[in-house]
Amino acid sequence: MKWTLFQLNQLQHKGLEIDETVDVSEITTHSDIRSIEAVHVTGRADLSSKKATFHLTVEGRMVLPCSRTLVDVDYPFTIKTTETYLFQPAEYESDEEELHTVEGDVVDLMPIIKEAIILEVPMQIFSDSPDKEEAAPQSGKDWGVITDEDQEKKVDPRLAGLAKFFEKDQE
Repeated sequence: MKWTLFQLNQLQHKGLEIDETVDVSEITTHSDIRSIEAVHVTGRADLSSKKATFHLTVEGRMVLPCSRTLVDVDYPFTIKTTETYLFQPAEYESDEEELHTVEGDVVDLMPIIKEAIILEVPMQIFSDSPDKEEAAPQSGKDWGVITDEDQEKKVDPRLAGLAKFFEKDQE
């Protein structure tokens, strides 16, 4: 997913279509992602002599820990992004879109793809059917997980006397 400025200038009239499968497994060491398959990147590039605008779609699957039980959750994702690389940054200024400058004479999309995937990781994710053997413990000494249903049924002991007071009033 790297092109030199010379290659991009040659492709200016033909256009550039992108359809590649790339390995981004090294992002698992820097985030909550437990594993990630190779992702499929498709899109096109609008090329000119001063800039290259990439319209990308990144699709793949990653395994994340369940926020409640820590079991593995398969999380499919599709990311659509538009990234613009400026060949001569001093000549072009715009606040409308995120702009990247070309360092050296090579345009590399991999850091942008990895960043987009890391930003796609949700704050919380829950497993639909947690496997009881792999799940984190649901109770222990002097504690236990309380569901929303249990919380609604439970009466606060400090207010139990107040409930009896209203029962006496109705009699």
